[in-house]
Amino acid sequence: VQLVESGGGSVQAGGSLNLSCSVSGQTDRSRTMAWFRQAPGKEREGVAAASPSGEIQQYADSVKGRFTISQDSAKRAVYLQMNNLKPEDTAMYYCASRSSGLVSLLPSAYQAWGQGTQVTVS
Repeated sequence: VQLVESGGGSVQAGGSLNLSCSVSGQTDRSRTMAWFRQAPGKEREGVAAASPSGEIQQYADSVKGRFTISQDSAKRAVYLQMNNLKPEDTAMYYCASRSSGLVSLLPSAYQAWGQGTQVTVS
């Protein structure tokens, strides 16, 4: 499975960004997709995760009501819409995939990772 993130950048507080994750090499459609982030000097934390059908979603408390995860099975892509961004959202954001239909925000639960895209909020 290959995951490639895009859409990061620099925005002012209150602004929005839409991250994209292109998925290839994944023939198993029963995989949970998620977004994680890691700020300098901090541990990687789960931001949002969605079940294969997208019906079950889980969000970190810090982003609830501001971030939305979505999937496009036809385009084989996963998105993270981020609104009302705050300086504390500044981090490298990673897309991840796990071979299970169970939603989780634990990094150890995921087997495939992208290289990340930087988000900076000032």
